[in-house]
Amino acid sequence: MPTMTAAQRREQAREEYDAFIKGCPTNQLLDRLSDKWVSLVVAALSTGPMRYSDLSRKIAGVSPKMLTQTLRALERDGILSRTVTPSVPVRVDYDLTPLGRSLASLLTAVKTWAETHIEEVHEARERYDTNSG
Repeated sequence: MPTMTAAQRREQAREEYDAFIKGCPTNQLLDRLSDKWVSLVVAALSTGPMRYSDLSRKIAGVSPKMLTQTLRALERDGILSRTVTPSVPVRVDYDLTPLGRSLASLLTAVKTWAETHIEEVHEARERYDTNSG
């Protein structure tokens, strides 16, 4: 059996990814991306770089701890970048990477869909609750 290069092994693994399998890395990534704070952070940054305080004000209800954890996770995954500018006080900006920008259009579309169809969902819930009770 011939020896495979690292690139060939990665390509073979990519072909074998199956998000329906719990241990698959794509399953783990989908778990991260389905988090509402991730969706809202990425959608907020889709308009351009923002500081932590700007994100905190824009995303109602996110705690400082959750925002920090979300930003760190997205930076680790290569979806956003963190730029520190030495000043007094120190300025920290967050921006989407090219990978993050490719994701932003999808998550922004889901956000827009939710905003557009929330009334229909409320009506469906009411019908369901009325008929199920």
